[in-house]
Parts: sequence; C-alpha cells; structure tokens
Amino acid sequence: MSDPYASRAAVHEHMADGFGSVRVLPLDPVADAAVLHRWVSGERAFFWGMNGLTERQVAEIYAHMDTLDTHHAYLVVKDGEPAALLQTYEPEADRVGDCYPVEPGDIGIHLLLAPAGPEGVRPGWTGALLAVMVGFALLGLDRRRVVVDPDVANEKAVARFLRQGFTAGPEVVLPEIDLPDVYLPEKKAQLAFLTRETVLGGR
Repeated sequence: MSDPYASRAAVHEHMADGFGSVRVLPLDPVADAAVLHRWVSGERAFFWGMNGLTERQVAEIYAHMDTLDTHHAYLVVKDGEPAALLQTYEPEADRVGDCYPVEPGDIGIHLLLAPAGPEGVRPGWTGALLAVMVGFALLGLDRRRVVVDPDVANEKAVARFLRQGFTAGPEVVLPEIDLPDVYLPEKKAQLAFLTRETVLGGR
C-alpha cells in the first residue's frame, strides 16, 4: 500500500526496532482536518477539549496555531498511517508558565493518540510512540526538559507519563483564557517533567 504522506517533508524521522517507521510532519490544518476531527470528536478525546466542534472549526483552530512562533502542531505518521497529534509549546508563552518556575530549555507537549484500529489495543504501542515524541522534543528540538500538564481527572494519561519516566510535579490550576482567537476553560492539571539526562544519560 502506498504512503499518502510520503511526499510531505518530515521534521523528525525514527526507525524503532520492532515497532516501525515514525515520521513527524508539520500539521497541514486543511489537509489533516478530517483526520483530526475524527480523533477529537470521540468520547476518548474528551480531555482534549474539542468535542462538539465541526471539522471547519478544528481546521480554523490549527490554522491560527500555525501563525504562532511559540506553539506548533504535528501529525505523527507510523508506517504511512496517521498515529498521533503532537503539539509543542514554549511554557513561558503558555498559561502553564504562570503555574511553575520555567527553566531554560523547557518545552511543553500535548499528545493525542489515534484510536485503536480494528486490531484493537496494541501492547507497547503507546510507550514506543511516546518515546519517539520525547526523543524529538529533546534531541530534534535540542531541549533539556519536557513538561506535560494532563488534567488531574485524566488518570490514564497521568499514569502513562509516570510509567514513561516522567516525575510528578505539583497539581496546579491553569487559568481560564478568553481571547478572540482562543478560549480555554480553567483546568486542574498534574504537572510532570522528564529531563534529557533521565532519557539520554547526559547526551
């Protein structure tokens, strides 16, 4: 089967032993809108905060993000199939920066995995994919520490990050943002951190 994403330039590529090829592509708000809308509309994506939006509204949100220098979105493709939506952000330019002491070299990430396909749950799949994303953030973007801020009620995501080697930080309340281009309700979040030294042994 041909890869419909083969012609798109990747910002990061990784061949994981026993897992497959993973490519990180800059998100195309228009071309990728249908895939994203399908993912964010599902009940499992409740904590992503886009349930109920139309495909056009999803495209508009990511088109706005594409104009920012501090926030970026990527489509993660595994063996030619869309596998995850990755967002990176500069913590000092995000509301999370109001809630902890940002250090030089910090980068924040949000990760939404594609729902399981017909084959069902894939053992080890999430961990392998998350490892590639962390590698992209630390090596590809040359950062010292990854910061995540899942909702405290999203126990599955919190546990997943801790199993991946993240260290739990404080529980914080991210303030509401109400701007013409973006609205985010207040959120009680569990911060967690993963340093370059933990993953790469100081490289």
